[in-house]
Amino acid sequence: MESTVKNAENVVGFIDIGTNAIRLLVARINHNFSYTTISREKEIVRLGEGEFKDHILKPGAMERAIFVCGKFVDLARTYGAVEIISVGTSAIREAANQAEFLKNLKARTGLTVRVISGEEEARLIWLGVSSGIDIGAKKALFIDLGGGSTEIAIGNQHECFYISSLRLGAIRLTAQLIGEGWAGPIESSLYKKMRHYACSQINVVKPHVLEYGIRVAWGSSGTIINLAEIANKLFKKADSSDEALVLTRKNLKKLATVLCWLPLEERRKVPAINPERADIIVAGAAIIETVMEKFGLEEIRISHRELRDGLLVEYLSTFEGFRELQKEPMRNQSILHLGRSCNFDEKHAETVAVLALELFDSAKKIELHHLGMRERDLLRHAASLHDVGDFLSFNDHHIHSHYIINNAGLPGFDKTEIQLMANIARFHRKKFPTKKVLKAEEGMDEKSKEVVAVLSTLLRLAEKLDRSHCGLVKKAEFVKGGKDQVVLRFYSDSDCSLEEWSVVQNQSAFYCAFEKQLNAQCIVTLNP
Repeated sequence: MESTVKNAENVVGFIDIGTNAIRLLVARINHNFSYTTISREKEIVRLGEGEFKDHILKPGAMERAIFVCGKFVDLARTYGAVEIISVGTSAIREAANQAEFLKNLKARTGLTVRVISGEEEARLIWLGVSSGIDIGAKKALFIDLGGGSTEIAIGNQHECFYISSLRLGAIRLTAQLIGEGWAGPIESSLYKKMRHYACSQINVVKPHVLEYGIRVAWGSSGTIINLAEIANKLFKKADSSDEALVLTRKNLKKLATVLCWLPLEERRKVPAINPERADIIVAGAAIIETVMEKFGLEEIRISHRELRDGLLVEYLSTFEGFRELQKEPMRNQSILHLGRSCNFDEKHAETVAVLALELFDSAKKIELHHLGMRERDLLRHAASLHDVGDFLSFNDHHIHSHYIINNAGLPGFDKTEIQLMANIARFHRKKFPTKKVLKAEEGMDEKSKEVVAVLSTLLRLAEKLDRSHCGLVKKAEFVKGGKDQVVLRFYSDSDCSLEEWSVVQNQSAFYCAFEKQLNAQCIVTLNP
């Protein structure tokens, strides 16, 4: 259904009531159909505790869930939420006393819960995860390990081709084969039994998954994330804090052995483990190890996005403006989303980006630099975001832009690219990006410093060519001048003396980057 809210900000809450945990996401839908995350909360309540033997939600578990849902509703309302969308998954959909629980939940919290099928859960998880990664038309496998079920999806950036839900979860398998409350080590024979049971469930979908021939997989949910965090802590020889989190089959196999050896209290002390998951994490390891073996996966890339993110994307998809944004490549989406979230001057950003690319291309033509398409692309994106720091304050907004770009996440870009864009924006005004100034940037090699020096100077000049924010300059290019001289020639159909003066004021920045004198030449013509 098309949303009626079109031109005003609107705060919405999303609650996912899972078998193990309840999750809240509160987001502000901006007038330009971008969104700003206000709050992300999670509480482990074990709603499915003791359920999978008789399919009855237990009084204590229901009470915990109702209490947390009430707190999350209050929190969302405090943030100004005018609408709260909530779904229930495995524990609720299988409960014989589902109606009783939902009635009490509604009466005490005002929350209306939509109980979704396993297939719909898998689709929403794909939607949430895929909206935060850059895979384009490539197909990938999406795996979400929950407390009561495991969701499987195959899709690319924009289309889901296959979905399935298995009655195979970390709490369910623990209850069935280990026993809830068991505090001792897990014998290898029992671990093999868990893997054998998981195998019987996974074999049902194995042929459908294998026919796609996929070797790239993304995993989500707290248990799989925690397995990757522990394996990363125990088995990575070097510091990998700048790398994306990945769980390899080799490391998972070693980790499972370690976890099985330990009694529960010792397991809770394993580095990086979430103590609240220590009792179910062995079952989780058994499921994921079996999934990787059966699907021929050597590694699973980890995503921190999940079902609640899918609910947000689903909600936003009711807006035509957001649907248009979703048609853009992931990197463009990320840039536009951040810019619009910061309420940037989109027309000025587009103008500066076009001018910056004209300067890049003409500078390369006269051999001012020898950078390639990757750097050209980063210049375009940095130019689009160079003024997002205005969102905080105009004074020193270039420094704010640096901070915002560095810390916004920007799906589709790696950390090196984000650092480069942040610094290109940082030096589009005031200080020059000298080696001394860039020394404080951790992990930036000499090549990267050279890239920042060149691209930030081009951005600086492009920004000056739209100093009035009126789009007066229609075209710009560098041409060779005299010995050790370059002419910045720009065209306009009206007077742009402010832009010309601004370029002249930045001749020293150009010399610092290229060791050549810069002259400005404005050509006023009706046919630039």
